[in-house]
Amino acid sequence: MKFNKIGIIIGHEYFTRVRKKTFLLTTFLTPLLLGLCFCIPALIMLAGGSEHYNVRVIDDSGICAAFFENDDATTYEITSGEDAAALSKSLKENGLYAVVHISALDADGNVTVDAFSDEPLNVDVKGNVKHAVNKAVEARKLTAYNINDLDKIMDAVHTDVRINTMTMTESGEAKEDSAELYMILAYLMSFIIYMFVFLFGNSVMQSIIEEKSSRVVEVVVSSVRSVELMMGKIIGVALVALTQFVMWVVLTLVIVVAFGSMASQKLAEKQPEAVASIMAAGGSGSIDNIASLVEATSQDGENAGMVKILRQISDLNWLYIIGCFLIYFILGYLLYASMFAAVGAAVDNAADTGQLQMPITIPMIIGLFMMLHVFQHPSSPIAFWGSIIPWTSPMVMLARIPFGVVPVWQLALSIGLLLLAFVGTAYLSARIYRRGILSFGKKSTFKDLFKWMKNK
Repeated sequence: MKFNKIGIIIGHEYFTRVRKKTFLLTTFLTPLLLGLCFCIPALIMLAGGSEHYNVRVIDDSGICAAFFENDDATTYEITSGEDAAALSKSLKENGLYAVVHISALDADGNVTVDAFSDEPLNVDVKGNVKHAVNKAVEARKLTAYNINDLDKIMDAVHTDVRINTMTMTESGEAKEDSAELYMILAYLMSFIIYMFVFLFGNSVMQSIIEEKSSRVVEVVVSSVRSVELMMGKIIGVALVALTQFVMWVVLTLVIVVAFGSMASQKLAEKQPEAVASIMAAGGSGSIDNIASLVEATSQDGENAGMVKILRQISDLNWLYIIGCFLIYFILGYLLYASMFAAVGAAVDNAADTGQLQMPITIPMIIGLFMMLHVFQHPSSPIAFWGSIIPWTSPMVMLARIPFGVVPVWQLALSIGLLLLAFVGTAYLSARIYRRGILSFGKKSTFKDLFKWMKNK
């Protein structure tokens, strides 16, 4: 093979694709949309709601008033004997968000609650009303048992057990972890691999079909070998995919840093002294510093779950994870793209690719099903073999890596077999490509493909 000719083909494929509007839109809009999906809910939670609700509670039971507590978002006005239906018709005139009517106690000591508002009742308001009424009715029923110090007993009995999951490292230290976080990360990486390999591999196939159907390929192969043309297309599209992925990572990091700065400014309004000390220690852009800011400005364990998740994200070995992702991304793409190229060369139009694509799509789908099993059993025999077999390893191995259960020898064996599988598949695909690229007017079958692979 002449590498200078392959370089020309690579350059043509690369620059033709990266200049397309669709490439530019997906490259810049995707990380922006992902960043908005993650950052906006967090900003809303940190900022808190600014709307205040005035709720009139008409308590005809006589037992619920003491259980309603005002907070920053809601003020409860407790009355009795008013006509709730009449009052509900003039809520805005009375400066009310809602009217809640609690009926008189029935024979069993229960009540009914009706709420009137001009719009669907806020979920938090509804939950607070339900909680207050339930507590009032329960307290009244419990007093009938004449148990001394009942409140103290109930407080003593109430239990909220939190499970701290710890993983033992090779050095014998215990490290706090979260299987849920690993599952999310594993799913994202495996699905991105599947999506990229399928989309860009299919892009190679479509490009070959277009050139073949337009007979452009007859002119091209007069100056370059068919194998050089195939490898140039595969590598050129691979560079496009790699460029898009790297830009996604860089742009996402920029969004995260910007979000960290915005979060620190918002939190500084609540606890300026605590935020100032943390920023002086190391800034506010990293995930660990964002966790420190949230923890410093929370009270009584508020946002503890969010702080824990941010700490665990910060503790992940991102260099190792991203490095493994890039290796499996590149090798997985090269393996499947060479198969897609063979299919593209063997047909005259896209409608004839369905049957020939089955050997490509079935292993990928099997890999996705194995990935779901790995979430629960990352060290099982199925997970092991799925991460070793080259046609499923790009998805399955990436699903295992975040859990930290992959020994170095398994990782090396998996990468080595994937590389060998690519070389072998590319060799056989090149034989199919050589014969199929100039074959017209006949619908190719698996028998034809096997015959082309045998011929020298």
